[in-house]
Amino acid sequence: MPPIAIVVDTDCSLPASAAERYHIRQVPIIIQFGTASFRAGFDIDDAQLFARVDREGSLPTTSAPSPGQFVEAYQAAFDSGAQSVICICVSSEVSATFGAANTARELLHDRDISVIDSRSLSLGQGFMALAAAEAAQAGASKDECIEQALNVGRRVHLYAALSTLKYLAMSGRVGSIAAGMAGLLSIKPILSIRDGKLDLLERVRTQKKAWSRVIELTAQAMDHRPTERMAIVHVNALEDARQFEKQLRASLPCPDDILIAELTPGLSVHSGAGLGGGRRCDRPVIRGGPITISLESISESRRLRHGGPTVSLRKPARHRRSLQTRRPATGSTSIQQSHVQNL
Repeated sequence: MPPIAIVVDTDCSLPASAAERYHIRQVPIIIQFGTASFRAGFDIDDAQLFARVDREGSLPTTSAPSPGQFVEAYQAAFDSGAQSVICICVSSEVSATFGAANTARELLHDRDISVIDSRSLSLGQGFMALAAAEAAQAGASKDECIEQALNVGRRVHLYAALSTLKYLAMSGRVGSIAAGMAGLLSIKPILSIRDGKLDLLERVRTQKKAWSRVIELTAQAMDHRPTERMAIVHVNALEDARQFEKQLRASLPCPDDILIAELTPGLSVHSGAGLGGGRRCDRPVIRGGPITISLESISESRRLRHGGPTVSLRKPARHRRSLQTRRPATGSTSIQQSHVQNL
């Protein structure tokens, strides 16, 4: 195991196999059905989540992991030989997870821990964690691992085709939505990440048009540049995701491997019934997608010409070594990106 450990929450949509390969520790979002609690990605997956929704006829609530859960993850990493921990959290604009991870960092004030607000979600956050983990395995310093993660945050593009905004609106996870919400609920919204929040880009009328538009937006984001990584995220719609992959590959130059992953319950519960629209499966289980997440490859010269996350540099202090943009009350490093910018 590298001396630098990576910790994430399960809203990053990382498959367990990828997390295990890079020794990434996942702290679960909590899914609450009445008095019954489940750990996303551990006790419950998307299929089990919506099977229970169908049986009970109501949606569960979600909550951020407790600081204690992060303390356990940090301590487990140190007990396994890590000297430093980098924790990359789902955007603080949509979850209290970043705050909980920071509180845990403060409780372990004598340990070298950095907490990053990804200002993203799903595999936008997950790609940042993979970049940090790959750098750690290659022998990079903690500051270099953090810079790799932040660099990915500046280059990642996320586009989602949903069939309704109802549940996202109910949960407060969509920002800057026009006042006529009722009129939006009958269309297929195209969403992206802006300023750390899911934001409505466009509205289309059919699943076919939504899929095509997601591909067009992905092509515009790539702008004829090579794509380093690409993923398709779905909710109980593996066959649809594979069909979408064929359409994507027929339209764009794609990497040899495209990661197909489940959204995971901490996020999918907020999408509501009919995510992705159009077709339904025979069983009364929600299916949906696609969400495309692409990471462009760019030259160093272009990276220097364009803006990105604002990161202030300060000289390292004892027990607090790395990059910092806002001063934590105690303990080691807390990093919050200003935004995820489409370059």
